[in-house]
Amino acid sequence: MKVYVFYLVSVVSLGLFAQQIPANKVLTNDELGAFLKNEVIEQIEVNGELTDAQLAKYFRERFSERFFYDYNTLDQRLPHYKGLYQNEKVHKKRALDHLGKYTDSTQWILPFNYLNGQKVNAYALRHLARQHKMVDIILLYFNEERDPKYISYFENQIRSLNAALESGQYERIEDGNGVYEVFRSGYRILNWLWIHNMILNEPEYSDQDQLTTIATLLQHGQHLYDRNDKFQPGNHQTRGMSALAMLSILFRDFEGTDLWYNRAIQRLDEHLNKEINEDGFQFERSVHYHMSDINNYYYVYQLAKVNHIPLADDWTTKLKGLFSTLVKIAYPDKSAPVLQDDTEIPWAEKNDISGAMTLGYVLFEDPEFGYFASDKVDERMYWFLNQSQVELLENIQRIKPSYGSLAFTDTHYYIMREGWNPDSKMMIVSAGLDDEKPDHQHGDMLGVQAIANGHVILPNYQVRYSLKDFELFKNSKVKNVALVDDELQGKQWTSNKGGSGFGKFGSLPNPEVIAWSTNEDFDLFIGSHDGFENVGVSYTRQVIFVKDDFWIVKDNFSSEAPHEYKQVWQGHYTNENGPYLIRATAPDASGHDILQLTKLDTVVNSGARGKNWSIVSKINQKNFSFITLIYPYRGYDNRIDETDDEFSYYGWNVNNTARETAGNNSISISKDNRFYFFDVKNLKIEELSIQLSLETDLFIKHCVNKIQIHALGTEKSIMTITDVKGKKTEKELKPGEVWNLIRNE
Repeated sequence: MKVYVFYLVSVVSLGLFAQQIPANKVLTNDELGAFLKNEVIEQIEVNGELTDAQLAKYFRERFSERFFYDYNTLDQRLPHYKGLYQNEKVHKKRALDHLGKYTDSTQWILPFNYLNGQKVNAYALRHLARQHKMVDIILLYFNEERDPKYISYFENQIRSLNAALESGQYERIEDGNGVYEVFRSGYRILNWLWIHNMILNEPEYSDQDQLTTIATLLQHGQHLYDRNDKFQPGNHQTRGMSALAMLSILFRDFEGTDLWYNRAIQRLDEHLNKEINEDGFQFERSVHYHMSDINNYYYVYQLAKVNHIPLADDWTTKLKGLFSTLVKIAYPDKSAPVLQDDTEIPWAEKNDISGAMTLGYVLFEDPEFGYFASDKVDERMYWFLNQSQVELLENIQRIKPSYGSLAFTDTHYYIMREGWNPDSKMMIVSAGLDDEKPDHQHGDMLGVQAIANGHVILPNYQVRYSLKDFELFKNSKVKNVALVDDELQGKQWTSNKGGSGFGKFGSLPNPEVIAWSTNEDFDLFIGSHDGFENVGVSYTRQVIFVKDDFWIVKDNFSSEAPHEYKQVWQGHYTNENGPYLIRATAPDASGHDILQLTKLDTVVNSGARGKNWSIVSKINQKNFSFITLIYPYRGYDNRIDETDDEFSYYGWNVNNTARETAGNNSISISKDNRFYFFDVKNLKIEELSIQLSLETDLFIKHCVNKIQIHALGTEKSIMTITDVKGKKTEKELKPGEVWNLIRNE
């Protein structure tokens, strides 16, 4: 039994030992008392002495009060967890994977080998540093009759890292594989706190072992404090500062932890203000990193509530907004699109947001969040809920969301939504590029994704950094975009210094949103990007949701030299009529047709990793526009009839405008009193003649006492209207603008 004698306390009171906790050395157990606050020492010591047993007991008591749940209730929580998640086999598989690869006293610097003799690569080292499978090992301990060897393994792996720190034998590449890099250090702290709280009652986890873990966590905290005195954009610092805030709350008994708390909250405030856009989306534009930030802020928000520590009101507003954002982008089947570096399930075409929304519900009890919630949060988050939150999930209140079509005007995602029934249609347009840290951005500028009839009809795909196909699936060939020649949007690919597989583009297109509008008849997006200016091509895209039937996508190219212009469409298509009509069909016989209204030359089908796409093209052109219908249908009889030269769908017709007439080169789509015109310059409406200063696109609607004219084109034009008496009226039409012609009685 180690004893901290009173003279140490006296020295502390004199300030001789008031130095900060070391960042590059782990305190021994008998040194810990020297860094406690005086009032804590006075509370713990007995007759001027402070023993390991007293100190460990004190922190067990503090953890029962301060942690997310009381570790004394573990034996009641474990059966509930097992019944809820049914994941014992998964934990065992993951635990045995880690145990089969590394000794408990593993190395922490490359090169070294797994236990089977194969080389440990950079990607694996990063995951070793996170220690996430150590949690599985501890759960295996509880699932296999509490075999003490698993706790011993955990204790020895901590000591192996501490030994590597002391000898300097650990990876240091800060932006690559650094073992103490802010993200990996923060992730490791989270996992070790989780484990520490779970095993506080276990005999194998002695007082001395508990104090060693605490000393190790304190060293991690000081290391994070020292190296994060300035704001650094990105989720790596956010994860580290979340962990530092947790340490400062849980171990506020030590000198200097007040400084940790202030720094952590200052950094997190900066990330909240700079990286959560005003529209509510996390700045890296990825669902994966958006949900990761939810967790980062949640840990601090919840732990502060448990410990009655006030946070600024902005925390509540921003955190709730992060959940509301997931509602706004959600597909009607309660999943979410794949956006940028989403990495949970490689090649998946959706994101499961139910766990995140369940967490949102237990925090805010918002029934709109409850609409997406299940009876459980993500399995790891279960251990960071208190008992009342767990019980709240037994009776979830649910209300269907009311959001319609909308725009994220900072992040530049544009949602075209029919409704919230399971078979409703929805499309999302991606038109943003973060100027601070576009590392997780894909080559999908002005790309679209869509769902209809319960199936993702225009998919994007999740990725994983360690896979050889990462660069392919991050770039434009596997996006629903337009391309020129052999140019892809993502250029100058670079991998990170650590060689873990992660990479980013040195150059991506700069977007411009020209117009966004929504009304009862259609949603309109118009945008451009400069991704093909290096080969002398100007490009714009228009997307129109004809409510609630289909989409029109118009891609416009302009150049002084001939090029091959392309559209890429993701999906398993057959060519029903060459490049003019391609079709994908789902198992329930719903499907979608992609119909081209302009003359094309070729269609080529390609694919990788079980995913397919079709590329339609027009060759040897200077200026050209694709006019494309994305046409979802349910049932064979509702498809576009590939044997019919004329398109008709529930009253919509192509180039059949009995009430209006336009120039020979224009294309029209009409139904009853609604008309879409493309590349029109001259037009007759009843007794009026309309001339436009350039070929453009219009929507015209006949109402009882007026004619509505909406500008759908990419540039402003001058509209000249001549009545039967020869009177001329001029109007400048800007993209997205509407003008009403009032009928005279």
